[in-house]
Amino acid sequence: MVFKKMLAAFGVGGPSVDTVLDTPEARPGGFIDGQIHIKGGDQEARIERVTLALATQLDHGQAVELGRSSAAEHFTVRAGATESVPFRLSVPWETPITSVYGQHLRGMVMGVHTELEVAGGRDKGDLDPVSITPLPVHQAILDGFAELGFRFKQADVEHGFIRGVQQQLPIYQEIEFWAAPQYAGRINEVELTFLTNPHGVEVIVEFDKRGGTFQGGGQDAYSRFSIGHDQVTGTNWTAVVDGWVAEAASRHASHGHGGYGHGAYGHGGHGRRGGGMGMGTVVAAGAAGIVGGLVAGEIIEEVFEDDGGGDFGDFE
Repeated sequence: MVFKKMLAAFGVGGPSVDTVLDTPEARPGGFIDGQIHIKGGDQEARIERVTLALATQLDHGQAVELGRSSAAEHFTVRAGATESVPFRLSVPWETPITSVYGQHLRGMVMGVHTELEVAGGRDKGDLDPVSITPLPVHQAILDGFAELGFRFKQADVEHGFIRGVQQQLPIYQEIEFWAAPQYAGRINEVELTFLTNPHGVEVIVEFDKRGGTFQGGGQDAYSRFSIGHDQVTGTNWTAVVDGWVAEAASRHASHGHGGYGHGAYGHGGHGRRGGGMGMGTVVAAGAAGIVGGLVAGEIIEEVFEDDGGGDFGDFE
């Protein structure tokens, strides 16, 4: 998809920018490639910087950048001429998934934001939607839930950290499922979180339980599992996921409280989700070295508002 925006600093007759994604789909840990075409207006223009950012939207509408890169700096576009700037934007390992089985996950927004800085002004740019598809380990686990009959409900991105898990971004995704029929009456829904790194993924599974086997109805139960990228093949993931749910049901029937334990596959851990973070906390975390954790300012916010900032579709 191609987006065009006239630079506000120049008004009518100023330069325009078209961003074209050569790879409108990408995976966590991968890259997004494309071209930025800058067409000169009625007069020569000095471009100070062309910046790209991968941005998403939190559940309450706040926009956040996951990564930012400078594509070009300090060049001139002649009147009526076109300058093309190729780019490659890294996709952080912890980037939320937005598309499964070729269908957009309801509730997710993700895009590449292009920003031009010109002497005396800045263009807020446009948002070019991009799909983030699962890695094999993500797909295998999602397939396991689907095979068991869990039905997708919605997905969102939360602001904060999960205790006990190393994070590079101050956000995490929750993929929510309605419980499979065989667990009806014991589990209301399941929330699945992937925190991915170059070696594998930390899988956090949260069960919103009812009465019955999970005692103390209304209390959430958490389990955490560590899976390596090299452990995907040769595993019956339907059985693995079924084991996770059965193990949680058995554990909470015996103890009647939340907590992590050793699961059917991978290594158990301890901890619970951290609370939501205030804006000042996130900015401070970024200053302390959180890669890509920059909260977007008014420019990104306006771009999301202009482009609708809502669903791109459903995944049922």
